[in-house]
Amino acid sequence: MTTRIERDSLGELPVPEAALYGIQTERARQNFPVSGLRPLAAFVNGIVWVKKAAALSHEATGRLDARLAQAIVAAADEVLAGEHRDQFVVDPYQAGAGTSHNMNANEVLANRANELLGGKRGSYVPVHPNDHVNMAQSTNDAIPTALRLSALSLLPGLLAAMRELAGALLEKGREFDHVVKAGRTHLQDATPIRLGQEFTAYGHTVERNADRIRGAAQWLHELNIGGSAVGTGLNVEPEYPAMMIRHLSKITGLELREGKNRIQLMQSMGDFAAFSAVVRAYAGDLGKIGDDIRLLSSGPRTGLAEITVPAVQPGSSIMPGKVNPSIAEMVGMVCLQVMGNDHVVGLAAQGGELELNIMMPVIAHNLLFSIEILTNATHIMAQRCVVGITVDEAQCRYWLERSPAIVTALAPMIGYAEAAALAKEAVERNMTVRELVAEKGLLPMEELARVLDLRAMTDPGVPGRRSAPAQE
Repeated sequence: MTTRIERDSLGELPVPEAALYGIQTERARQNFPVSGLRPLAAFVNGIVWVKKAAALSHEATGRLDARLAQAIVAAADEVLAGEHRDQFVVDPYQAGAGTSHNMNANEVLANRANELLGGKRGSYVPVHPNDHVNMAQSTNDAIPTALRLSALSLLPGLLAAMRELAGALLEKGREFDHVVKAGRTHLQDATPIRLGQEFTAYGHTVERNADRIRGAAQWLHELNIGGSAVGTGLNVEPEYPAMMIRHLSKITGLELREGKNRIQLMQSMGDFAAFSAVVRAYAGDLGKIGDDIRLLSSGPRTGLAEITVPAVQPGSSIMPGKVNPSIAEMVGMVCLQVMGNDHVVGLAAQGGELELNIMMPVIAHNLLFSIEILTNATHIMAQRCVVGITVDEAQCRYWLERSPAIVTALAPMIGYAEAAALAKEAVERNMTVRELVAEKGLLPMEELARVLDLRAMTDPGVPGRRSAPAQE
């Protein structure tokens, strides 16, 4: 591999001749061979958006020569179009605050801008990564701004996937609304519920989480760009922050606003921790829904077997014909990963000192990774699992009739203690509650049928009693 020699404040270092990145990126590449991971695409977009907006802002103020500014913009547009992505090489686990990620972008854009202007890689003439691409910026305001933009750019995909899943669950709620089945609490028999009610509740749970995520995301629209090194705006023109907001809003299509206090936004990672927390809350609910589907589809002969999930792959390398709830299993793993990511974000948000939180790179990686994998898992759950779920109505009726919990409907008539005794006897004698009550002659058959109307038990009311006529 041929190399070129570049120089920085620490001395000289060979850099691959073909690389668009430069010496500071190469130092980071050598210093942090930690995970083998590259920066997530959304985080690359975020930092390049900042560089493009800065070039346009400085061109407008006359601080940056228009020729240089437009070359930086052209280089940024190439990256945003998907080019040069292999040049973003810094491991997510890097030096604090994200200086290496910032300089990776500065060097790539500077080298590409110089090529567009007829220069060569590594010369940094006429465009310099620090003096021009990073003009009036610090890692300390560029990286949190990039992270806010990155997270917001991923949000529509997550919300769309959640709408898709909620819609699929609600549709199953309508499809299964006529199916009465045994409810279960503590994994023990409970009073009847309709399968449609269960799935409708799942759908509303996803919708509720989407509302929470939207609400928490509002805090991410406020940017600290223009804060420079410690939030005070040193080396920043007074009109620059507002111009950056305008350019970034136009470039990204996001509704952005200036930070009320740029020092506060630089010190605190609370907005990211809060957003990560509601993403985690959704992961908790989604994981629970997936586990419920696994339980309800357990079997086919020795489990609950009330529903059947689509067969997406053979379930065993040794047991022929076995089919597993593979999609729900994947979702469970994703949800655990998201919860772990959030724990890292929460700890890292506390990890800052004084004017800066140096843990921003690990916050960025974990938060953006959570959004990406949760978006994909949600979409897959909807398309490859929920829409194909079917019900075994006979199995639902079988478990329901055998449930001793339906004795609850008799409690208002015969009292809790007597009802409890009936439930115990029914289990001991392997009889249904209906059979036992009929055998004992506790109620006339017509009244027994009215009281033990299983469908009626899934709506509010006292079994066997009709609403009294309105008083005139």
